[in-house]
Amino acid sequence: MGMKRGSTLTLAAAAIAVALSVTACGPTDDKAADTTQPAGAASAQDPYGAPVADTAPGAGAQPAGQLAAAANEQLGQILTDSGGLTLYRFDKDTAKPPKSNCEGDCEKTWPVVSAGDVTAAAGMDPALLGEVERTDGSKQLTVAGWPAYRFNKDTKAGDVNGQGVGGVWFAFGPDGKKAAKVAAPAPAPAPEAGGAGAGAVEADAALSVANDPKLGDHIVDGKGMTVYRFKPDTQWPMVSKCEGACLEKWPAVPPVDKANAKGIIEKNYRVLDRPDGKKQQSIDCWPVYTFSGDKKAGDTNGQGVGGTWYAVSPDGKLITVK
Repeated sequence: MGMKRGSTLTLAAAAIAVALSVTACGPTDDKAADTTQPAGAASAQDPYGAPVADTAPGAGAQPAGQLAAAANEQLGQILTDSGGLTLYRFDKDTAKPPKSNCEGDCEKTWPVVSAGDVTAAAGMDPALLGEVERTDGSKQLTVAGWPAYRFNKDTKAGDVNGQGVGGVWFAFGPDGKKAAKVAAPAPAPAPEAGGAGAGAVEADAALSVANDPKLGDHIVDGKGMTVYRFKPDTQWPMVSKCEGACLEKWPAVPPVDKANAKGIIEKNYRVLDRPDGKKQQSIDCWPVYTFSGDKKAGDTNGQGVGGTWYAVSPDGKLITVK
């Protein structure tokens, strides 16, 4: 594989650990997989998260040249090629060992970045760069073990139209992880009189099962606050549709170690990497939340709100009783 001086490529590049492998999640009879797409994505999707209509080839397999770490207002630092086009990774690929699962029509929408002419971005560890042999015998650039792609709807430097498509395509950060802007830590909310305060915080990362006269057995967090699911979310692919102002009312439950989850049926007990860079606990691959309107342990004020928010049973299913 050809290189420019100063770059180091190795097939044994250390892979970045990813908290979630969405390929392990599949729909259950609890709720059919939601086909609603992220904002800006086409309504029809193929199995790769690519718009079916986008079958015209993009730029084709081209080398990356001089990589750069470009600043993006929403995502922070993103990895781009020598022309400023964003480089992406695909959640259905694997990094250890490196393997691409994007072929055929997928390649037309997500052109492969060929291995060869590449130089690490300033400040980037050159050892993160490597290559993988595709099924057709061609070589593809990898970053921290993840195969690299462009998106054929990115037409100019700085475009990030592929971010979050299908819940499986994400821009690279210079470290090979999914690009995510690191927000300043928010001050901890002051405890409310007689209550545990709203939402889940890392210090109280625990889950258990409580019993309510109306809801029966349902999941609560470490403060005893009721845990909820949002019906527009999807299990396959695992995607949270609650963002921005929604998260202020319905805080995401932070990752909870299995040792701190009592009574939970831990099938597909996984962590979701959110597009905002935060991590969220899921139960059977459904993201879970608390409600800011619950002021004390045992409150269930979020039950049935908007016909979309419901408490969660120990196996991750919706509790739809009013």
